[in-house]
Amino acid sequence: MTRLSHRTALKHRLPPLESGDRLTREEFERRYTADDRAIKAELIEGIVYVASPLRFPLHSEPHSRLNTGLGTYAAFTPGTRSGIEPTVRLDRANEVQPDIALMLDETAGGNARITEDGYLEGAPELVVEIAASSAAIDLNRKLQVYRRHGVLEYIVWQSYEQRLDWFVLEGEQYQPLVPDDDRVLRSRVFPGLWLAIDAFSGDRMTEVLEVLQQGMRSSEYLKFKEAIG
Repeated sequence: MTRLSHRTALKHRLPPLESGDRLTREEFERRYTADDRAIKAELIEGIVYVASPLRFPLHSEPHSRLNTGLGTYAAFTPGTRSGIEPTVRLDRANEVQPDIALMLDETAGGNARITEDGYLEGAPELVVEIAASSAAIDLNRKLQVYRRHGVLEYIVWQSYEQRLDWFVLEGEQYQPLVPDDDRVLRSRVFPGLWLAIDAFSGDRMTEVLEVLQQGMRSSEYLKFKEAIG
């Protein structure tokens, strides 16, 4: 008899992940590892959510635009790190994959750490979700999970509504970040991380990056960079 590979053996012993499954994080990870399908799955409050196929204009494109801004910020700011769709272990009932995470490095006082097997454990300082059909989850159940675990800033881009919400944790509740008179949102956790809302919504990325560069020349950014560098 042909000897099965470890991955194939796991697959034959474990059922595939399905939306609605109620699992512990350990069981979720076992099934996720054994599942050969090219899927993205998350565990939120003990319930499995398997993502639908992603449309380019509604998800992939705004994902790329936001990642360009956050990745640029991290590239020029020592002590910060950014990543796309990292697996984040929050507790035994929650293992999520935010579309983007921006965090302080553990050596710079960040809340999340990289585990020995290469995942994140703990809450990144800022997470981003691109919400199309997942809007109800991202703005309700997942928002509460991020709030409870101390994610300090949470950005949600709602593709159908062409709306960006940026939440800031104040005490134990999220409050909307209010743009300035120029319609620019300014992060409280990451000084100099500025986002021109109208330019982003209108896909004017040159303007978005120009405003970000202004933020990264500001005095508060330079002080922040010196403090954590």
